[in-house]
This record gives sequence, structure tokens and C-alpha cells, in this order.
Amino acid sequence: MLASPAVRAAPSTLDLLLLPLHRLVWADPHRRARKLLRFAETEADGGRDLARAAELTFDPALRRLYLRHAQDEQRHADLFRRRGRELLSQPGSASKFEANWLAPGERGLDDLRVEKQSDETLLAFLHLSEKAAAGRFVIYRRVLQADPDTRGVFARVLEDEAFHMTYTGKQLARLSPRKHGLRLWQARAGRLWKTYLRLASAVASVFGTVMLGLQYFLLLPAFALVAKRAARREPPGLAPSRPPTPLQSQY
Repeated sequence: MLASPAVRAAPSTLDLLLLPLHRLVWADPHRRARKLLRFAETEADGGRDLARAAELTFDPALRRLYLRHAQDEQRHADLFRRRGRELLSQPGSASKFEANWLAPGERGLDDLRVEKQSDETLLAFLHLSEKAAAGRFVIYRRVLQADPDTRGVFARVLEDEAFHMTYTGKQLARLSPRKHGLRLWQARAGRLWKTYLRLASAVASVFGTVMLGLQYFLLLPAFALVAKRAARREPPGLAPSRPPTPLQSQY
């Protein structure tokens, strides 16, 4: 089972078209370091979820594979964290722009609740997630010719990603021989829905920022002008008080 031929990782067409932008994103060493540290957090979180999946499954073969996968994720987290700290220790200007939407890396289990997933749905999600991450890591390795150390980290991670794609696909076919295609389609639809939600959230954030900026630069000056004109019509000094009105009743 472990000696099965590995699936070859290939970047998506979109990532290939955005190759110059990927190169630009990874050009700054400090931005590169922050992204690696964020990758480390994602890998460590995915490892914890996979360890939990190993506790929940009743399939002994899957339990061994999940545990090995969890160990791989923890090792990846250590690699990314170590290299990220090395880059942060180097002098240079720090860019605050990370472009996480363009270079998301691996999303781990993407806030998936392992307790509520069957082995089939979890394997389908893992297969697609590992395939997408491996394709991105191929792109990242390609644009890092000037940084052989970071490129080497991605090369080592890619060796494990190929195994993860292989075992998740084969185990899904074993557990669901007739419906593994449907499981992959459902997992793909779920990933597309979450991508839409992230995109909608980003667009809403940008739209809200633009609207607040328009209110600040257009509406607020108009209200200030009206307030100044009203203030000019006010007589100087204290205004006389009105005479008291006699009470007609106790209320």
C-alpha cells in the first residue's frame, strides 16, 4: 500500500497564468518569511486534525495512514517555521503586503469539522486539498530560483504531498468503489462554495472600506459646512431665556 506509485503534482492553469504575479509576491524576503510562518501554522493545525481523524476512524489501515499524514504535516510545519525565522533574521526592508489571496499555500482541513465527516468525505476533501496545495508548491518552487534554501523546503514537502495525494485517492476508491467520483464532486463543490465565501467576504470588505472613505471625504465635509453656516447665524453671547410658563395643574 505504501509502495504505490505517487501521483505527480501539477499546477493549475490559473496558477501558471499568474506565474509573474507569484514571482512578484515571493520576491520580498520578509514577505516570504511571513508566508512561510503562516504555512507552518496551517500545517500544524492540519496535523492536529488528522491525529483526531485517526482516533475516530474504525479502519486500521486508515488509522496508520492518518497518523503518518499527521506526522508529515508536523514535519512540514517545522520546516516552514525554521526557514521563516531564518529569513526574518536577515536585514532588509519589510513589505506589509502579503497577497494571501494569490499565494494561499495549503489550507489544511480548512475549518472542516473532522468529527462530523465520514472516512469517504474526509478522504475526498484531503485528496483535492493536497492536490491543490502540491500544484501551488510546484509554482512556488519554480519562482524561488534566487532562494535555493526555501526552494529546497518546498521540494521536500512536495515529496510527501505526492504520497498524500496517492493514498487518499486509493483509499477513497477502496472504501467507495462505486461512488468515489461522486464524493470527489461533492468535495469539489464544497471547496468552490468556501472559495466563493472567501471572495465575497473580501469584496464586501473592500466595498465597505470604499463606502466609509466616500462618507468621510464627501458627506462629512458637507455636514461640517452646514454646521459652520448655522453657527454664523447664531447671535453672539448668551441667548435670553424664555419666561416661565405658569403651571395649570400638578402634571
